[in-house]
Amino acid sequence: MEKMKISFTLNGKPCQVEVKPHQRLLDMLRDELRLTGTKEGCGIGECGACTVILDGRAVTSCLVPAPSVDGRNVVTIEGVGCNGKLDPVQEAVLENHALQCGFCTPGFIMSAKALLDENPDATREEIRRAISGNLCRCTGYEQLTDAIYQAAGELKKLRMEKL
Repeated sequence: MEKMKISFTLNGKPCQVEVKPHQRLLDMLRDELRLTGTKEGCGIGECGACTVILDGRAVTSCLVPAPSVDGRNVVTIEGVGCNGKLDPVQEAVLENHALQCGFCTPGFIMSAKALLDENPDATREEIRRAISGNLCRCTGYEQLTDAIYQAAGELKKLRMEKL
């Protein structure tokens, strides 16, 4: 099968890669680009383990054709922190001991980050809705909701400091 070259922004940097026409974004990230933080769980878009941010929205990368990201912006878990510092969502998840085994952690963080980037004043109900497409077999979702709500508060403080 013939490959095609696509160009897009990946974690804030220009990226070019050759992909097969029917290749999934998940496989391109893991196999071609070696960004293995994005996990494959179910492979049918039900568990959220493969969640990335595409043009500001959380998507399950197992359902996105790799060629469709040409010209677009993709953020993976590897691109969430900045200058070696964790994102407020990542910090809050750690502080609240919100996850156990870690397999689903990247997907939850990406869903939460997409929500808070769009709506930094998210309510607990909005947080629950945003992470409803992510499954975890180890942890209760209340700790995750608390962590994301805490991160929203931290982001609000940072915004106020910049004013």
